[in-house]
Amino acid sequence: MYVNTHTYYSLRYGTLSPDRLLSLAAQAGVEVLAVTDINNTSAAIKVMREAKNYNLQVVPGIDFRNGVKQLFVAIPENNEGFEEINSYLTPFLQNKTHVEGGVVEIPPKAPNFKHVKVIYPYQKGGSYDLAPHEYIGIEPKDLDYIRIKKVNLEKGVILQTVTFQNKKDFNAHRLLRAIDKNTLLSKLPKSEQGEFYHRLLPLERLLALYEDYPAVIANTKRVLQSAVTFDFSENATPQNQQCYGSSHEEDEALLLRLCEEGMTYRYDEVTPEIEQRLLKEVDTIKKMGFISYFLINWDIVKYARSQGYYYVGRGSGANSLVAYLLRITDVDPIELDLYFERFINLYRLNPPDFDIDFSWRDRDDMTRYIFERFKNVALVATFNTFQYRSMIRELGKVFGMPKMEIDKLISGTLQPWEYTELSDLVMKYSRYIHGFPSHLSIHASGIIIAEKSINYFSPTFMPPKGYPTVQFDMHLAEDVKLFKFDILSQRGLGKIKDALTIIKANGEEQAEIDIHDMRHLKQDERIKKMLREADAIGCFYVESPAMRMLLRKLEVEDYLGLVAASSVIRPGVAQSGMMQTYIQRTRKPEKRKEAHPVLLNLMPETFGVMVYQEDVIKVAYHFAGLSLGEADKMRRGMSGKYRSRDEFEAVKQKFFHNCIHEKGHSKELTAEVWRQTESFAGYAFAKGHSASYAVESYQSLYLKAYYPLAYMVATINNYGGFYRTELYVHEAKMHGGIIHTPCVNKSTYETCLEGKNIYLGFHLLHSFDLKTAARIEQERNLNGGFTSFNDFLDRVSISLEQITILIRINAFRFTGVDKRTLLWEAHFKLQKSSNKIPETALRDLFRIERPEYQIPELENSWQEDAFDQMELLSFSLYSPFQLIDEEHEERQFIPACELSNYVDQIVWVRGYLIHRKRTSTKGGDEMFFGTFLDENGAWLDTVHFPKIARAFPFRGPGVYEVKGKIVEDFGCYTVEAELMEKSKVMEDPRYTEVRDEEKEKKVVTRNRRIDYWA
Repeated sequence: MYVNTHTYYSLRYGTLSPDRLLSLAAQAGVEVLAVTDINNTSAAIKVMREAKNYNLQVVPGIDFRNGVKQLFVAIPENNEGFEEINSYLTPFLQNKTHVEGGVVEIPPKAPNFKHVKVIYPYQKGGSYDLAPHEYIGIEPKDLDYIRIKKVNLEKGVILQTVTFQNKKDFNAHRLLRAIDKNTLLSKLPKSEQGEFYHRLLPLERLLALYEDYPAVIANTKRVLQSAVTFDFSENATPQNQQCYGSSHEEDEALLLRLCEEGMTYRYDEVTPEIEQRLLKEVDTIKKMGFISYFLINWDIVKYARSQGYYYVGRGSGANSLVAYLLRITDVDPIELDLYFERFINLYRLNPPDFDIDFSWRDRDDMTRYIFERFKNVALVATFNTFQYRSMIRELGKVFGMPKMEIDKLISGTLQPWEYTELSDLVMKYSRYIHGFPSHLSIHASGIIIAEKSINYFSPTFMPPKGYPTVQFDMHLAEDVKLFKFDILSQRGLGKIKDALTIIKANGEEQAEIDIHDMRHLKQDERIKKMLREADAIGCFYVESPAMRMLLRKLEVEDYLGLVAASSVIRPGVAQSGMMQTYIQRTRKPEKRKEAHPVLLNLMPETFGVMVYQEDVIKVAYHFAGLSLGEADKMRRGMSGKYRSRDEFEAVKQKFFHNCIHEKGHSKELTAEVWRQTESFAGYAFAKGHSASYAVESYQSLYLKAYYPLAYMVATINNYGGFYRTELYVHEAKMHGGIIHTPCVNKSTYETCLEGKNIYLGFHLLHSFDLKTAARIEQERNLNGGFTSFNDFLDRVSISLEQITILIRINAFRFTGVDKRTLLWEAHFKLQKSSNKIPETALRDLFRIERPEYQIPELENSWQEDAFDQMELLSFSLYSPFQLIDEEHEERQFIPACELSNYVDQIVWVRGYLIHRKRTSTKGGDEMFFGTFLDENGAWLDTVHFPKIARAFPFRGPGVYEVKGKIVEDFGCYTVEAELMEKSKVMEDPRYTEVRDEEKEKKVVTRNRRIDYWA
């Protein structure tokens, strides 16, 4: 009998989670209720799916409001009615015009819906001209007035709004409203709040209030007679676009033809094994109804190739031969013996995952193409939630607390005697509101292409990205069998594409480079050498400290080894303890005997260790005797999505039952296999997914092996990868690059390469304007290089602030004039005007000779250059070791190349901090792994256990001196820190005048000793 209930998806208004609302309704004796969030249907699919667990029927609807002012409640009679209200709401959500308060303007009168019941709130003395499908909502507070005035309730319905359940909910509601209105709680208008009596009453009590009005009760029952349904069963028909072309027969013919063409492209010889695999896949794809899904993905990558866009297809779909032949992926499942059942089987009802990565520069055009090419397209949403720490700040502001006190609350440094009633309230309600949805955002990559109208499932809103977006996330989309297409972006592909362009422009290319020729790349000796030495800085997925160390421990030197390493590095494998087991069994063959015979037989390539996601299916199917459908359910459940669902718990129980009672495994072995499987399954890659990553890694390694400078420039222009730009500049130096700071005569907006000279781009300069950079480049291209400082000022319109940046970074070094002199000149020549230079066509006519000023002779030191570079680029081209203020002459620092001579000994090392990784012990204590470069540019790795990490914490970027024990593990050397000090940096010479002679001598010594950094 409730026609207007809210969950907390009535954003910044409601307080009840969907599950809590359903639970309260069941406890109150309710059998049917309408969930009608304010201008939102995010909860609709979830409550409809979960209602059966509470013996409830749920009708999805919408409470249409402008701000908090209720206009009408819409209750659909069927799915067509649900589509109607979604279609009506959509233009208002997408409309850029807003009324005061940021709420879309919705007319007070509902349109003439065909399959929707409309309820208007009762207004005293109001007159109503109601259509047959329209009603008046009567709240309990209206009943006394109605009795006195004897109002006709022939079209009345019970309108007991439900927004909260108790005083705490109501308080949280008021706080949410204050946050939404960005006001103090004390100044929140009552008109911006709900009413405290908007609670869910026991059904008997609610009906008793209206017992004198049987027509109202009957109308309410009539309004709630809805047939909105979605098929949540496992055998439900997918709701994606059913046909790529005009018919299923046409689609099948096209798929077969494309596969035949792909055979010619992919294989020199088509073996019977390939033919049998293809027939099996096509037959299964056809039976599952996924032909259009494959063809749509084929269409997307076909367009990408037509535009010259680089892409990588990955995900479980990379296990598919059909995907390989359609060029969705570059992974050969025959070569890698990829497990077909992980990709698709008759028991797996979802289509395979295709994650297609594009360059971050190309992804927007790919999204545009998809929206223009197909009908019924939308992005998938995500729910951004209130987080505990951010809520402390928000609620602190709502209560008017001082910023200092809020900061102390967040950091946990507020002393016990400083706590007040307000700070207690802030903490209490921050915990309570934590996890509530705050606003809708867009999924990082998900796009749905539906057979029916998108509004059949949801209204759509228009985020800044500019494409319609549904009001539910990917999990709810899958519940109604809408499977997303993942279009992602990554900088690694941009690096590959840009590197090839730079190679060609720089004249390095000897012949056409086919970066997709994996058969050739897999045999390349330089790549094998780089893998053995873990020389992978800048290369996709293999450059992190942990990955480089793993490559060395596993002695990886080929494609298959890299595929395994790409999955072994995932958190789950390490958490299960199987990473170390895999390393041991790889390096020590005698350890392979420790594997259980069944597991060794299932996974001989990885010595009985579960490394890939499909290993979960193998173990469940062969080791535990589950069906393929149950095995896939187990795999999906371990991802965390279904962990709480009853069906996953049933699979877990059957796993143990089968292993012990049918397969004869011991309880201990069964529990251990389950533990390993459970701990890693949610994080492991499918083998095809790992293989796809390895393809891109190989392409990156090839470019770095043969064209290191071009590749590092491309890396810098794509804003790096795992590390800061500084390291990639350093890596370019190590490969013979001559690095120059930005120059007005050489540099472009992006970093550029001329021979071995690398000119850093204007894009790296903090606070430097893009338009100014474009003017410099345009003027230089039109009229040649600049001949003097005055020539530059005459030809480029620039502000004093912008030219100061150029001078400080030494962009006018071609003039031979020192920076201090140029700064004085700039101030004299630009301080009295905005320097609005006439356009090029009129320049000669208006050109005025600039006066020359007599400026005393000034000097500029390299130390000043170094500090200017750090301020403007965030790094210096000088060695960080040159900037150390003091030396510890009593300490003998061991270089990284000699650590193998000091195993189990205590030594001092010194390095420039590149990266630190925070992690936790099993006991929850914080510890760190450090990655440094020593004075020769070689890598140093350190480990800082909790006690040392607390006593000697990292203190930001800089040079550190570390004392510790050298430990060796499969050829990798690590310093177990016992003491760590950060070296003091010399004083900034731009703010100090005095330099004693002794310091100068030390600087000269350091210049000679570490000249490699220059």
